[in-house]
Parts: sequence; C-alpha cells; structure tokens
Amino acid sequence: MTDRYCVFGNPIGHSKSPAIHAMFARQTGEDLVYEARLAPLDGFAASVRDFVAEGGRGANVTVPFKEEAFRLCNALSERARLAGAVNTLSFADGRIAGDNTDGAGLVRDLAENLATPLAGRRILLLGAGGAARGALGPLLERRPAALVVANRTAARADELARHFAALGPVRGGGFAELAGEAFDLVVNATSASLAGEAPPLPDGVFAPGALAYDMMYGKGDTAFLALARRLGAARLADGLGMLVEQAAEAFHVWRGVRPETAPVLAALRAA
Repeated sequence: MTDRYCVFGNPIGHSKSPAIHAMFARQTGEDLVYEARLAPLDGFAASVRDFVAEGGRGANVTVPFKEEAFRLCNALSERARLAGAVNTLSFADGRIAGDNTDGAGLVRDLAENLATPLAGRRILLLGAGGAARGALGPLLERRPAALVVANRTAARADELARHFAALGPVRGGGFAELAGEAFDLVVNATSASLAGEAPPLPDGVFAPGALAYDMMYGKGDTAFLALARRLGAARLADGLGMLVEQAAEAFHVWRGVRPETAPVLAALRAA
C-alpha cells in the first residue's frame, strides 16, 4: 500500500508542498502520495481525524492551524514543545505525534542556501504567531547579538520573548518601538503578505548589507519585500527555500531519509 500524506491549511490552493514531496519521493524511491487539503477554519481537528481514518500516515500543517495542531497532539518533540506550535504530524497506533520543522528549515535556508551568518548579528523577527514561535529557538541557537520580536500586539511579542529568554538575548515589543534601531536580518513571520499587506516598519530599520526575508512566497516581491526594497534592504529573499528545507526535515521525520534540497529548489525557481 502506498503511504498517504498531506498538508492542511486555509487557504491551501497556493501550496507547493505536494510538488515538493513528489520530487522527494522520486529522488529517494519512497512509495508515498502527498496532497493538499483545505480544512475549515472551525474544523481542523475533524479534518485530521478524517485523514487518519482514511489511512493517512502523516501531515504538514500551515496557516492558520499550527497552534491548534500543537494542542491536538498526544506526543511532542522537544522543538515542538518549545515552540508551542506544530507543523508536522505523524499518525501511528492511534496516537498523534507533533514536531516543528519550520525553524530548522529557516536556519538551513539562511545559512546554507543564502550564505547568511547569524552569529553576532542583530535579527528582527516580525510576528508572534505559530511561524515566529517555530523560528525563535533555532535562531537563538545560532547565537545572534540580539533578537527582537515585534508584533502589532506588543504584549504578545513581549510574552513570546520571555518564553525564550533562557536561550539567548531576545526581547519583544510593538512596531512603534523599532524607531531608531537597525538590523542585519529582518524576517517576516506574519501572514500579512497573504493579504497583500506589510508590517509598518520605520525608515532605517535595515542596516547596511541587511537581508529582508519573507517566510511567504509568490510571484515577484511580496508586499513585505516590496516595502523592504523601498526602505533600502540590500538583499531580498522569499520563503521558498525555507519551504523546501522544512519539507525535507519533515520527510526525514516520516521516512528516516533526508532528500537533497538543492535540485528541488532549483526546479521550483525555474518553474
């Protein structure tokens, strides 16, 4: 029997995950199929249960269900427990195990694909939802000089920073508090780009040579990357590399095999 996997999200029609995992399966010789599934905003848990009943072996989880997925799990990896968010589910023996591969995918894309050092750098992380929670631990492991979490609701950013304070120099606040500060790396972990919007960033937020990185991806610049270009960011990158890298990490969790990401990312860029 061919093993079945999927990705849950809302919206989900734009997802490239089925194509990515199909390429991984061909590359590694693993016998699996992978599909995109639209879960109702009020029906994520039921959608997961339906997929398990149909024989599903595992699933990825994207916006806006990562924190709900965390609450659904019977078992959690350490990185998922720390993040308080789950993007990778495994189903076996009537149990749901949760992992979070987002941060590992982000850091690998930054360090390997984009040759961007993180140690000793000033990093700004925009947003305080599931995507930001998944990124914080792996970013702090790379020992930046400072990591600032900024969010529309300042209290939520501050709460998130306190949760990770033991791992490194991190603080949180609102967008207005960014005035007068400059960063070497600015990562957009909000979902604003899906709506064609960008967080309100002040002039001067990008230090000389800074990289603007949007976890979202699309044709041309996202709204955040367009804003970063206007504000003088030296380098721009979307989240396609992160998507491929976190998918490879999830594939390894499920199958015990780590696919090569470079040819898959090159194929997606070419398409």
